[in-house]
Amino acid sequence: MGVLYDRSNDALSVNPPDGDVFLTTNGSNWLFAATAIFLLSFLLVIGLSFRARSGEKIFHYIFAISLFVAGITYFAFASDLGYSVVAQSQNTDYAATRQVFWVKHVNWAVEWPAVVLVLGLASGISWATIIYQIFLTWIWNVSYLVASYISTNYKWGFYAFGTFAFLLLASNVAMEGRLGSRRVGITSHHALLTAHSVFFWLMYPIAWGVSDGGNKIGGTGSAVWYGIIDVLLLVGVTVVTLFFSRKWDYSRMNLQFTQFGRVPQAAGTHPEKDLPGHHHDPQHVEQPAGATSAAPAQAMV
Repeated sequence: MGVLYDRSNDALSVNPPDGDVFLTTNGSNWLFAATAIFLLSFLLVIGLSFRARSGEKIFHYIFAISLFVAGITYFAFASDLGYSVVAQSQNTDYAATRQVFWVKHVNWAVEWPAVVLVLGLASGISWATIIYQIFLTWIWNVSYLVASYISTNYKWGFYAFGTFAFLLLASNVAMEGRLGSRRVGITSHHALLTAHSVFFWLMYPIAWGVSDGGNKIGGTGSAVWYGIIDVLLLVGVTVVTLFFSRKWDYSRMNLQFTQFGRVPQAAGTHPEKDLPGHHHDPQHVEQPAGATSAAPAQAMV
């Protein structure tokens, strides 16, 4: 029974760290706390999705996926898993090698596009613009991942590519989102969400530059910094979006998806058109272009 009540963190005993700069128990404790925040937020969003109307759950679904992935990846991060030991070209008097956790990049591959998708859907911008922004997050993320594994100063070239992608992303989200949000009537809400997202996105180039890039801070400092900005970015956007979205007009934003799903009840019928106030002729069945009717419609009973 003593094992059940033992609250000590033995993750680093089971999965020993490696390298000159490595995750400590204090860092692991914070990462487990961040894991709990992500997973509790995930469960809360799932619960709130049952209260939302059937056509207004798109943001709940996006946040549920991103929070769940964040919880899984941070569990691996806190457990001292998902890393490589990489030789350092910067500040080698301080440490010649350090743990580089690639698992955090897995989280960013979902978290950053999720934030972009939410901002894009809320502002009513085109799908082409949203796809462009999502690919910019991936270029940014992958460039930093590649840079983390380079042991020479050439890592800063990839850092520059990734940071430039971030600047393109931030400017495009701000400008395109501002214009789109005016059309759908949520200018102030979208401006707050954008400012929040861009501010915390700006923390990533700084955090990477002094940790995986510049080798200036230790494993615990890196873990605390990344954990704080990930939690405040994703959980913050989740809370604010779900709070604001209660007042949004989903039909004006073209987000009020059909409540009948994607499967028609019968060939040629459209059940969503049977809503009150919409005239529907039961004897009329739409025919494909160029098709001819081979038999008269069945008599109504």
